[in-house]
Amino acid sequence: MQPSDYFFDFLAHWEGEKLCPYRDKAGVPTIGIGSTFYENGASVKMTDVCITHERAIALAKSASKDFTAAVNSLTAGVSLNQNQFDALLCFTYNQGKGAFKSSTLLKKVNKNPNDPSIRDEFAKWVYVFNPKTGKKERDDWQIKRRKGEADLYFKPVS
Repeated sequence: MQPSDYFFDFLAHWEGEKLCPYRDKAGVPTIGIGSTFYENGASVKMTDVCITHERAIALAKSASKDFTAAVNSLTAGVSLNQNQFDALLCFTYNQGKGAFKSSTLLKKVNKNPNDPSIRDEFAKWVYVFNPKTGKKERDDWQIKRRKGEADLYFKPVS
């Protein structure tokens, strides 16, 4: 499967869009729509030049290719609808491929993609590493994001 046209608007809503380098909540240099890397694999640095909106979209589309491949590979043989796929892709874009691969969320999706308890699995991923304290802490934005992803996951495709 591939991300829907709606996916990038959904992603931008949750990631935000900042055209100049900034540090995300975990302290990672980021640019555009949550991009931490460029197409050539180079990490975003705080000294990088600002980009345009069009470049931010291009970076998000480039980054999503790797996450798309991961979600497709990890859910092979499972019949997902477009909203389910987009929600899992948004989750993986934010939490990373390794987190998705080892998650109970993935196990439940692979067992039964319509299991209502999948919503509870999204809700477990609400912690962000705080570089000031060196600990993971509950984050209100992540709570809202996981609810939004779960809502999309269970939204019927029209």
